[in-house]
Amino acid sequence: MKNKLYDVEEINHFRDILKLYKEKYSNKVAFKFKKNVKDNTPIEITYKEFANEIESLGTALLDLNLENKKVAIISPNRYEWCVSYLAITNSNIMVVPLDKSLPDNEIEGLILRSKAECVIFDEKYLEVFKKIKDEQNSNINYFICMDFEKDENGIYSYRKLVEKGKNLLENKDKKFENIKIDKDKEAIMLFTSGTTSISKAVMLSQYNICSNINAIKSIIKIYEKDVLLSFLPLHHTFESTTTFLTGTSCGVTIAFCDGLKYIAKNLVEYEITGFVCVPLMLEAMYKKIVKGIEEQNKTKVIKTMAKISNFLLKLHIDIRKILFKPIINKVGGHLRLIVSGAASINKETIQGFNTLGINLIQGYGLTETSPVVSAESDKYKRVGSTGFPMYNVEVKIEDKDENGIGEIAVKGPSVMSRYYENEEATKEVLKDGWFYTGDLGYIDKDGFVYVKGRKKTVIVLKNGKNIYPEEIESLINKLDFVQESMVYEKKGLNDSDLACKIVYDKENIKNICDKEDANSIREAIWEEIKKINKQMPPYKYIRDIIITNEPLIKTTTQKIKRHEEMKKILNKSI
Repeated sequence: MKNKLYDVEEINHFRDILKLYKEKYSNKVAFKFKKNVKDNTPIEITYKEFANEIESLGTALLDLNLENKKVAIISPNRYEWCVSYLAITNSNIMVVPLDKSLPDNEIEGLILRSKAECVIFDEKYLEVFKKIKDEQNSNINYFICMDFEKDENGIYSYRKLVEKGKNLLENKDKKFENIKIDKDKEAIMLFTSGTTSISKAVMLSQYNICSNINAIKSIIKIYEKDVLLSFLPLHHTFESTTTFLTGTSCGVTIAFCDGLKYIAKNLVEYEITGFVCVPLMLEAMYKKIVKGIEEQNKTKVIKTMAKISNFLLKLHIDIRKILFKPIINKVGGHLRLIVSGAASINKETIQGFNTLGINLIQGYGLTETSPVVSAESDKYKRVGSTGFPMYNVEVKIEDKDENGIGEIAVKGPSVMSRYYENEEATKEVLKDGWFYTGDLGYIDKDGFVYVKGRKKTVIVLKNGKNIYPEEIESLINKLDFVQESMVYEKKGLNDSDLACKIVYDKENIKNICDKEDANSIREAIWEEIKKINKQMPPYKYIRDIIITNEPLIKTTTQKIKRHEEMKKILNKSI
């Protein structure tokens, strides 16, 4: 099977993962992290210590009579988040991971919507939870702070609860041990990022996620010696399933990033071999690599070396790690694997990383599918595609147009059961066992899946032509002075034109414009957009631009919140 390269020991629920920690990887290092950015020596936690803490916290939560209840978690990526997630789910309690970047009012709203009865949180959210506690209008009975040394003012200390659970286990408490996991029971409530509408609460079972873990491990070789850098938010199923749960089920070491500006430093000091990323960050990283090559006047040399390397690869001779060692050293020297998802990535970046000998794998998925639907593999790739459907899911294209493009529908064990308390939205997307993704795409003759864009964002012109904004944005984002862009429809009196909001880089813009006033910068950018227009048919031409150096409004996985951006654009035009 092209979509199943490796045999894997299948897991059915999170107790199977916990068993691996205890029996297979016990003495390996599971996590590396610093309490403080300035620390020189990271803390190391073994799988045995990790498993013990999961069991201790789980026992303490069960002692609070939380079985069959809901517990929310909110924090930046940290070890205690991972312990909490698996302690909750392994105790027959539903976990509700919340977005760490939400404003206070949205945190309050999701706490009320979820009907959670307990919350485990980082100290930075103390004020919002004090407010929720004082108002007494939620279902929360237990507030647990990850950073408190002791219980205070009705808020529990995470550390004290772990100690309590440990003491209960030493006294032969069997609550945790006696829990029986129903793999198909709803166990995870995940709020979608809401790029085009209000967030929905996706209901997943442990088997939904475990079936996806099995599929990921069958196409990408992950080694126990791998060290994965975690920097995308853990509350999102892409990072949670792909890095945290898949990684630890393979016995890797996970290193927590000190912050986005420290990624380059962390790649070196932790000797990172792989990470999961989103296209915006990868494209920015690749632009820096290219710029460094240009500044050293080595562009021609690197292109020649790439041609030699690609020729030798056809003869099954791989010398990329030797040829491009100085470049690879700048990203840590050990990097071998990058998994990209959440949006499409430009072809130049894909080819660039693969040329350097770094295996860049493009995938496609949604929260509702736990998340991966299709992905390239260690062996099968096609630039521009998102690979083959996972071995345990079916993918079909519905309502195809003349080009074979239609809505992507998915069926399989990783598909959610429903949206929580939203029967109408559930019926819209779940039909006869198929989940209708709202994404448009096609499948080529060899079975590779291509994603064109969101059904809700496609622009339909009066002449019937369909415009996929993401395609044009990928061309514009290649410009080294462009950080990101958003193509949208600008309606006039008689017809519609395409316009684009462009976020430029203050430093790189100097390469095409020596003046710093807005009009000069706009004119210089407009000249470059005209060149891009010439690469496309006239109906795809950008007719107007807005320039800014302020980042676009995005989700925590760096997807543009188009509806929010359009509100800003329309408000300024009134």
